Amino acid sequence: MSTVTTPGRLATPSGDRPRRRLDWRLRFTALSLIWGFSFLLIKVGTEGYAPFQVTLGRLVFGTAVLAAAMAVRRERLPRGVRTWGHLAVAAFLLNALPFSLFAYAELTIPSTLAGICNATSPLWGMALSLVALSEDRPTRVRVAGLGLGFLGVLTVLGAWQGFHGLDAGGTALALLASLSYPIGWIYVRRTLAGTSQSHLSMTGAQLLLATVQLAIVTPLFTALPTNLSVGPLLAIAALGALGTGLAVLLQYGLVAEVGPTTAQMVTYFIPVIATTAGVALLGESLTWSTPAGAVIVLTGAALTQVRPKRRG
Repeated sequence: MSTVTTPGRLATPSGDRPRRRLDWRLRFTALSLIWGFSFLLIKVGTEGYAPFQVTLGRLVFGTAVLAAAMAVRRERLPRGVRTWGHLAVAAFLLNALPFSLFAYAELTIPSTLAGICNATSPLWGMALSLVALSEDRPTRVRVAGLGLGFLGVLTVLGAWQGFHGLDAGGTALALLASLSYPIGWIYVRRTLAGTSQSHLSMTGAQLLLATVQLAIVTPLFTALPTNLSVGPLLAIAALGALGTGLAVLLQYGLVAEVGPTTAQMVTYFIPVIATTAGVALLGESLTWSTPAGAVIVLTGAALTQVRPKRRG
C-alpha cells in the first residue's frame, strides 16, 4: 500500500538513512498493523463525515507529521516547476484519488472487503508493467500469478453466486483505488526516477499537493458538518497521523535497512489484519469465500513479484 513518491526505484541515498532505534521486525509489524487498521479507521470516519472530508483530514494530519519530520531533519521542499508538476500528478494518483475512492467505497462495502481489494494492487501493477515498462519481461510464473490473483478476486466476490449481496458500485470503487496506485508508481518511475531530492522532501511535497487538491474539491461537493463527531474525528486523526504520516517514515526506514523487496512484503499482511479488525471490532460478517479468496489473491500477488534469476 505504498502511497508515496519513490524515485530511483526505491533506492535510498545515504543521507536518508534513519538512525536505528527498534529492530526492523518490530517496525515491520507496526507498519502492517497501522496499514491494516487503516480500513477500519476509514469506516469509522465516514460514520461522522463525508468521504472527501475524511480524505482531507487524513491528508492534513499526514502532512503535519511529515512537516514536523522535515523540520527536525532540516529538510527543504524540492525545487523546480517541472518537479512540482510531476509531484502534483503523483499526489493525485497515489493519494487524493485512491484515498477518496476507498472512503466512498466504504460507505457501502465492509472494511474487510476494502482491505482485500487493496491487495490487488500488485496484480494491477504486474498487468500494467507488461505494457508500460519495457524492463519488466513476462515469465510463466508471473503470468500464472496474475491469472491466479484475479481468480482469487472472483472468489472473494462470489462470482458463482452472481455477486449476490455485493454492492457492485462500492466494490468497483475499491478496485479502482487499488488500480490507481500502480498507475502512480509507473508515472513516478518514468518522470521522477534519479532525482537528487530526498524521499522525505519529495513525499512531503507530494502530500502537501494532495492536501491542496482536496482542500479545493471538498467544499465544492460537501457541506460543513452540523455536528462535531468526536469518535470519527479521532479516527481520521489517527488515519492521517499514523496511517499516512508515521507509516511513510516507517516504510522508508525499512527500505533503507532491509531493502524494498522485504519492505514490500507488508502488503501481504494488510488484508489479514484488515479482515481481523473488521470482524472483531466492527462486527462485519465473514463468509468462507472471503478468506479463501484472499489467500488466492495474496498467492497470486506474491507470484507476480517473482523475478527471473540472472544468468552469470
